[in-house]
Amino acid sequence: MRPLIDAHLDLAWNALSFNRDLLASVAEVRATERGMTDELARGRGTLTLPELRRARVPVCLTTVMGRAGPEQSKLPTYRRTELDYRNQAIAYAHAQGHLAYYRLLEQQGHLRFLTTAAELRAHWDAWLRAPATAPLGIILSMEGADPIVSPEQVEAWWGQGLRAVGPAHYGRSQYAHGTATDGPLSEAGVRLLAAMDRVGMILDATHLSDQSFAQALDLYRGPVLASHHNCRALVPGDRQFADDQLRQLIRRGAVIGTAFDAWMLHPGWKRGVTSPAVVGIAAAADHIDHICQLAGNARHCAIGTDLDGGYGTEQTPRDLDTYTDVHQLEAILERRGYAAADIDAVFYGNWLRFLGDALPR
Repeated sequence: MRPLIDAHLDLAWNALSFNRDLLASVAEVRATERGMTDELARGRGTLTLPELRRARVPVCLTTVMGRAGPEQSKLPTYRRTELDYRNQAIAYAHAQGHLAYYRLLEQQGHLRFLTTAAELRAHWDAWLRAPATAPLGIILSMEGADPIVSPEQVEAWWGQGLRAVGPAHYGRSQYAHGTATDGPLSEAGVRLLAAMDRVGMILDATHLSDQSFAQALDLYRGPVLASHHNCRALVPGDRQFADDQLRQLIRRGAVIGTAFDAWMLHPGWKRGVTSPAVVGIAAAADHIDHICQLAGNARHCAIGTDLDGGYGTEQTPRDLDTYTDVHQLEAILERRGYAAADIDAVFYGNWLRFLGDALPR
């Protein structure tokens, strides 16, 4: 199996909101959740830290998150695995809790924060020498920028290790419109991008609505990625990017991580209704191939599974039981005629190159 860099995992949210021990095996976590019915994903999780080691993942982008958009104050109740809070101060506190979890795991030797290109390269080389014992290297990302209480706080988050920010998640944030809405950046969103540009933060275009996406790419001059995004030409809906948006990202030198969430792989997927039997991992290869055809090469495709994004095997391809099954993609791409060097690029090379250029020296 090749090394695999994953550009989107919600590790801390899984641990803190689902009360999961990420140091246990997938089988052990499933066993502890047997009979639980508060979430469809209970007993169906696909990854933990030992599973990521088994899958040969040296590096991932992992998130801190919390939503507090203009409509969130109207929410009637709080659910344990919810991400919506009544104001940005509460969202900030929850995201700081995610960060504290990662820092503790780092102190215990399970994780290693990577904040510079030099640290990324040193970690990569160390992992290649000892993949069985090296910690998981993490690059800290924020999915939905509401935990940044004001644009003036960007520098403080940067100092705590944050290196990539997506201004919106689902719905409308304080800074931008996200999935299932459409509209421009807010005035604060324009200032957020300026603050991100000043410190060198990576812009994650994932989840931006069409209008917010267009405005963000016009305004932002720094590095841009799409951590976990698929193709609208194959699966209609605003959660995917249209071809003109993908071309804009390609022109900017972005890398786009293909997601393994079944509702982003199969047209017409209905959560909690559609059976995983309708779609296989080969569908992820379809999205990778579509981007390669648009680009004319394999330099802009990679992996951002989102396989712990609040769902489990009830919403993964039929041939994916645990995270390690992502490696079936290697043989699928090989059968489709992809050269070994291009498969290397999809699995790790493109992220390694992009992040080596985008992170501070």
